Amino acid sequence: MSNDPFEVQVQHFAALKSKYQATKYEDSSPSSLLYLILRKADLECAITDFEWDWLLNQELLETIKAIEQEPLHKAEERTKLDANFSQLKSKFKVARHRDLRLSSPLYPILWKLDSENQLTDLEVKYLQQQGLTETVAIVQEMARFAALKAKYQATEYPDCSLDSPLYQILKQLDAREILSDVEANWLFNNQLVDTLEIFWQQKAVREAKFAQLKDKYKASEYPKTSVSSPLYPILKNLEADKQLSESELNWLEEHQLSETLSIVLEIEQQRHFAQLKVKYKATTYEDSSLSSHLYKVLKKIDLESQLGEQDINFLKKRKLTETITLALDKYAASLKSKIQSGEPLSEADFDWVKQNGRDDVITFAIEKYVASLKSKIQSGEHLSEADIDWLKQNGREDVITFAQEKEFSALKSKYDVSNYKDRAPSSPLYAILQKLDKGERLEPTDVAWLEENKIEASQPSYSYYGWQEERRYQGQRLFSGKIFTAYHKIEALFYEQEYKNTGNKWKLPNASSHWRKAEQPRSALKLTEHLDFDKIKENKLKSALLTTRGGAFRDINKLDDTERCALKAIEYQPQSHHPYTLMGAICFERSQFSEGERWFNEAIKRGASPRDQDAEMKRVVKNAKNGKRREVVEYLLKKDPQRYAWAKFYRNRQDG
Repeated sequence: MSNDPFEVQVQHFAALKSKYQATKYEDSSPSSLLYLILRKADLECAITDFEWDWLLNQELLETIKAIEQEPLHKAEERTKLDANFSQLKSKFKVARHRDLRLSSPLYPILWKLDSENQLTDLEVKYLQQQGLTETVAIVQEMARFAALKAKYQATEYPDCSLDSPLYQILKQLDAREILSDVEANWLFNNQLVDTLEIFWQQKAVREAKFAQLKDKYKASEYPKTSVSSPLYPILKNLEADKQLSESELNWLEEHQLSETLSIVLEIEQQRHFAQLKVKYKATTYEDSSLSSHLYKVLKKIDLESQLGEQDINFLKKRKLTETITLALDKYAASLKSKIQSGEPLSEADFDWVKQNGRDDVITFAIEKYVASLKSKIQSGEHLSEADIDWLKQNGREDVITFAQEKEFSALKSKYDVSNYKDRAPSSPLYAILQKLDKGERLEPTDVAWLEENKIEASQPSYSYYGWQEERRYQGQRLFSGKIFTAYHKIEALFYEQEYKNTGNKWKLPNASSHWRKAEQPRSALKLTEHLDFDKIKENKLKSALLTTRGGAFRDINKLDDTERCALKAIEYQPQSHHPYTLMGAICFERSQFSEGERWFNEAIKRGASPRDQDAEMKRVVKNAKNGKRREVVEYLLKKDPQRYAWAKFYRNRQDG
C-alpha cells in the first residue's frame, strides 16, 4: 500500500465513488466537493441542502439513493474530517465562527472555495449574512487573482494562493508599474511566456512614451532610456500637469537639464497665472501669455502691492471691475495689518486711502490708535499734549474724559480721598489734586473749597474748639491727611525759595511752620540751624524764629531744646503769646499741669485765644502714650468736663 497521503486520498475517493455509485463523475481529485460529501455520508454526518442541490446539479441520482441507505459509521474518519475543516476555517479567517458542526453549510462552501477557488453569488451572500467580512474579502481577492490570471494569460499556473508571487506581479502589470529583473525572471522560470510577453509590450510602450516625453520636454541629452530612470516619473508628472516636488527639481538641476527646468518654470508660471485669474476674477481676459501685463498686475495684487494709476486704467479698460475691487480690498487689508502691527502709515499710504475713498482704513487706524491710548491710560501713563490734540481733532473727547477719570481716580487713591463721591473730571478736587501732584501752589479759593468739603464716609468726631460736647457722625474734611501735608510741603518749599531769592528772613518762620504741618520737623530745624541771631536786629523776628524752631524740637520730642527756644523767644519779645503757649504745651507734655495752666494763662493775657490752648491740649492728648494720655485726659475732664468733652474719645484708646 502507498504511503503518499495524496495517493491514499485518491484511492479512498475511488473506493467511495464505487461504494456510492458515483464512478461516472470524472473528477478524481480529493479536493473535489464530491469527496467531502461522500466522506460525510460515510461518517453518517448530515448532508446539507447545499450539498444535496450540488449532487442533483451533477445528476448523481444513484449516489443520492446510496447515501440515503448508508448505515455505517467510522470514528477515525470523522476525526480527520474535523481536522480538515479546522484548517479551512483558519485559512479563510473563520476560526472564531461559533458554528462548529460538520452539518453546517459553511463547511462545503469552504471546501469548494479551497478546491475551485471561486463561489457563486448565493454562497458569497451566505458568508455576508454570517458576518464573515474577512472571508468575503478573501473570496473577492481570489476572484480578482483569477481575473488577472485570465487577463494576462497565466491561467496554467496552478497556485491560486493570495501569497503567490504571481498575484503581486499581475497587480503591478495591471497598474502599469515596472517589473524588476527578479520579477521578470520569475515569470520566465515559471514558463509564463505569454504573461512575460505582455510585460515586454508594456515596457516597449513605456520606453516609446519616455522617448517622446524626453523630446517634448527638452531632455533628450539624458542618455538613459530605461523607464526605471528617475527622469521618467518626473516627465510623467509634467505631462499630467502635476507640480514637481523640490526633490524632483533638484534632480533636474543636478543632471544639468536646464532646458527642462526652463519649461518647468514656464509651466509653473502659466499655472500660477491661471490660478491668479481665478482668484482675482479675471478669467474673462483671454490672453494667457506670461508677457501679458495682466500677469504683472495680478502678481502685484497677490503681493499686496499698491497698484498704480496705469494698472487701474488697464483693468478698467478690460472691464475687470471685480478685480479692481479685490485689489483695493487686499491692499486695504495690508494697510490694516500694518496698523495692527504698530507700524505707522506713510504719507503715500494716506494719499492712497483718500484717493480710493477707503474710510474704513482711516477708521481702523483711528480705533487702533485710540485703543493704544486707552491701554496707555490703563497702565497709568499720562497723555501727551500731542495725544490730546489728536483726540480733539478726531472727535474722541471720550478718550480724554476716560484719561481724566483714570487720573482723577489714581490721584484720589494717592491722596487717600477715594471715598469722595464726585468722580467727574469737572470736580474742583481734580484740578486741586493735579496742582498738588505737580507741586503747584493752591489758590486761597482752593484751600477754602477743601476746608468746606468733606469725604462722605461717616466717622466719630468732635467740635474742634470743644466748648461743649458735639459728638456726631460727620465726614472727614478734605483739607487733611495727605492733601494737607502735600499743601504745606509745597508752601514750605515756596517760602524757602523766596528766602533764597530775597534774603528776607521773615520767610523762614513761614517756611518752618509749613514744614512742621507737612510732618517734616527736621526740615524746619535744618532751615534754622545755622542762623546767627547776633546779626538779626529785629527782636520780633528772633522771637518768631525761636518759637517755630522750638515747636519743631517739640515735634521730635526734644522738650529740653524746645524749652530753651521758648524761653529765649520770651526774652526777645515778652509780649508775644506764642512762646508762652509753647511753654504751656511743654508742661502738659511733662505732666506739669499746674505749671502748664500758668503759662497758658500768661499767653491769654498777651492775646492768645482759649481755642489756641484747646488746640494744644488736643495735640498733647493725641501724641501722648497710653499712661500719660490717660493722666492728661483725666486731668482735663476733672477740670472742665464740658469744655474738654472731646477728651472722652481718647480715654480708652490705645497707642497707634
